[in-house]
Amino acid sequence: MGRLAPWFAVTMAAGCVHVVGAGLAGLSAATSLSNQGYRVQVYESAAQAGGRCRSFHDEQLGCVIDNGNHLILSGNKSTQEYIGRIGAQDRLLTSERPQFPFVDAGTRERWMLDLGRGMGGWRVLLQRTGIPDVRRLDLLGALRLGFSPADASVQQQVGGAGDIYRRLWEPLCLAVLNTEPEHAMARSLWPVLRETLGVGPDACRPVFAKTGLSHALVEPALGYLREAGAPVHFNATLKTIGVDRGRVTTLGFSDHAVDIPAGDRVILCLPIAGVNAVLPAIETPDAHRPIVNAHFLLPSKSDEITFIGLINGEAHWVFRKGQIASVTVSAATSLVDATSQEIASRLWPDVTMGLQMPDAAMGAYRVIKEKRATFAQTPDQNRRRPGGATAFENLTLAGDWTATGLPATIEGAIRSGQMAAEGVG
Repeated sequence: MGRLAPWFAVTMAAGCVHVVGAGLAGLSAATSLSNQGYRVQVYESAAQAGGRCRSFHDEQLGCVIDNGNHLILSGNKSTQEYIGRIGAQDRLLTSERPQFPFVDAGTRERWMLDLGRGMGGWRVLLQRTGIPDVRRLDLLGALRLGFSPADASVQQQVGGAGDIYRRLWEPLCLAVLNTEPEHAMARSLWPVLRETLGVGPDACRPVFAKTGLSHALVEPALGYLREAGAPVHFNATLKTIGVDRGRVTTLGFSDHAVDIPAGDRVILCLPIAGVNAVLPAIETPDAHRPIVNAHFLLPSKSDEITFIGLINGEAHWVFRKGQIASVTVSAATSLVDATSQEIASRLWPDVTMGLQMPDAAMGAYRVIKEKRATFAQTPDQNRRRPGGATAFENLTLAGDWTATGLPATIEGAIRSGQMAAEGVG
């Protein structure tokens, strides 16, 4: 055993679960296990929790911003369960109606995708939704995604559907799968549709963090763990895993090691690169897609949280909260290598057009690039997603890139941690 840091000096009794990684997958697993009465230790390589879902104060903008934009839906059942467990309901705002505004950046045409009220299940596909030039029965094309061949792309399945493809399926694919429709796996969209549209309009309402992602989804979880007596150890980077006779026996961190006695379990909630570094024999997705986010300081402040989707523009979504407009570009391969100034200059016209501010001059901004935001959600890469179980009897994997049955989203990350926690016993 290596040198112990002072906070590991106390010998832990049998039955502890060691959660490595305090992103949403790790926080989901840790809070779920604590809720079940398990003793939990959490280790995080960074100085803060949240992983890619975090907030920070930006000096140039003079306010707190999120690392990236994430749209939660009321029907994301694992996320809603997690929010309830950590007591964060009052830190999020749920829209009254399942409405999604859009604008065509080329023609300036605007419309509201409205999924209605009260209708249960798939009957929502039979109503008018407000998408221009889309017939009522065009929405039934969603069912094609549920019967997709394993290697079919989104474009192959619904690309011939006319205007609804350009105005719904393409932006939905980019937003959910972060992969171009001509490459994205069609089957990957199906579970998202099944758990939202398949339940009914009430499961499709947008949910926003009132202040920020950390305030809504991370800080309450850390408070929950603190009250449960489950410490979170920051600046603890996992370097090696010691194994013997089919089980993990040690976790080697940068300057200390932790023994894993019989009866203890380990859940690795690391990004793909982190798992590759300590367990190179495990097959994982090896192709990725970037996301570019840009935050702009606006001339005036709004008391409302609003958003709009764009087609035929550089930006895909614009969110407005307070005095900040936050822009998301998914599958941003053609944009990610440009300079921050170039990116901001290319995105600002979409911001002013989307928010109907034609004369506004661009002020302060912050561009954030996530070059490996998600794995490329193609048929080939989906086949490389490992399950939670490993060859080691006391080691489980979690993360949005594991085989959760969902795409790599907040819901997928939280569910992976939930699934890992359910497997402890």
